[in-house]
Amino acid sequence: MRKDFNIFVEGVADQCFFKQYLRHVFGEETPDERIVVLKGWDNLKTEASALRMRSMTANGGVNLVIVDADKDFLARKDEIAKWKQTNEVEFELFLLPNNQDTGALEDLLENIINSNNRPIFDCWENYEKELVTLDILGRTPPPLTTPAKKTKIYGYLEALLGESNTQKELIKEVNRNYENTLHWSLDAEYLEPLKEFLVKYL
Repeated sequence: MRKDFNIFVEGVADQCFFKQYLRHVFGEETPDERIVVLKGWDNLKTEASALRMRSMTANGGVNLVIVDADKDFLARKDEIAKWKQTNEVEFELFLLPNNQDTGALEDLLENIINSNNRPIFDCWENYEKELVTLDILGRTPPPLTTPAKKTKIYGYLEALLGESNTQKELIKEVNRNYENTLHWSLDAEYLEPLKEFLVKYL
């Protein structure tokens, strides 16, 4: 793996995942400063980000931007491409979850769970379906709000881990162990587009 790169990600959950996934793919540790936490994708569009990118490019390195596609893959891709052109910076873009669909890191995570644990998500999906059918007196407007995808991933791990404070700490985004094969599969076919992207540029 090359040493001269920046990877711009949205949050600590992404940083935690990518540190472990890069180690899995390349067999090397990635220094913390190589994975830049933006604290929201909008912070990519700052002069600080542009300066950091220009510096890396000037030194012969590569910049990767890996952020959520969210609700509109094409709109997000277009908006970032326009910022890139306007600010004359060089980087390669990958939109989570798979560089073609709408979604986020949590969608990627749902697709790389250990298949033995699929019944947990089946139960969760049934819960979501039931939730939208409920009419709660005083709730305006119906239907009830479906919990965020982050909550779904949290619930997945909470179901699998123990009840001690130590085990509860492992549920937090910054402490998750994606190399735990009882919970996740970093060799899942769903990760192939991301792996190809990383191998190509790193």
